[in-house]
Amino acid sequence: MLRRAALLLAVGVMLVGCVTNQVGTDFASVSKKVGPPRAGHSRIVLLQDKRNGLSMAICACEVKLDGAPLGKVVAGKYVYADRPAGRHQLLVTELMFPGDTKREIVMEAGRTHFYLIKSSPRHDATTGGAVLGGLVGLAAVSIATAGEANPGPAELVPLDEATAQTKLAELQAVE
Repeated sequence: MLRRAALLLAVGVMLVGCVTNQVGTDFASVSKKVGPPRAGHSRIVLLQDKRNGLSMAICACEVKLDGAPLGKVVAGKYVYADRPAGRHQLLVTELMFPGDTKREIVMEAGRTHFYLIKSSPRHDATTGGAVLGGLVGLAAVSIATAGEANPGPAELVPLDEATAQTKLAELQAVE
């Protein structure tokens, strides 16, 4: 019972404290307010679906673009950034997770790129190991899954604009 309470407390702590310089509101309002990306720049939007009910497949992900922190994206939130067009490096990490998700992206000038953040299979497996076996279970599953193609906590799924706009209608910016 104490182990379960400690795990729930740890998950709660990870989900608290979203930090970024974005305004906490819906994407349509933010888009109208800030306008399109400047000439020669592109916009990236990273989002995580709202969760209905209890789910252990939650990734409280810290997102960095070219080493600069964008914020912590949790269920029901999104973050965006404008950058010069070209190649960029996305890095997604999670507190106490034994690996990082790295992805190189090419951003086109004047375009908004949308990515859905989903928990990775390794993340789901290690979370299950921690729930069932505590720290020993977490360590065992972490070692067993160390060879995964994506060693990090998240999958970054590109979205088309129509799908992204539908999902973003229900979400709020990371504050």
